[in-house]
Amino acid sequence: MERLPYYHILHLLSLIVLTAHTFMAFANPAPENRPRTLLVAGIAAVLMFVSGYGMLHLLNIPFSTGWVLVKFVCWLGLSGLSGMAYRKAHLRGMLSLIALGLIVVALFMVYLRPF
Repeated sequence: MERLPYYHILHLLSLIVLTAHTFMAFANPAPENRPRTLLVAGIAAVLMFVSGYGMLHLLNIPFSTGWVLVKFVCWLGLSGLSGMAYRKAHLRGMLSLIALGLIVVALFMVYLRPF
């Protein structure tokens, strides 16, 4: 249980970095920014998944729990949006609203756990 705060801090830090780089890709989808943005967003996404799964393991929460599955889908969607910002630059406004919606749903799931 003493490792739980480290997983939590890593999870939140990677969420902040992933969100920041996703919205940075929406704000400036210049081709020269693409490799670095996708690299940082990808590393943050992996760290976010590993730390989240680590917390689930330490707290003995099964992965098949409803709120965990919803958070997993939100993570999967948010992880892919930074790459989509470069391929679908004309949809940046809608994609940024989708990203915001995924973040709100994920936060709702973790703090209220409705399932």
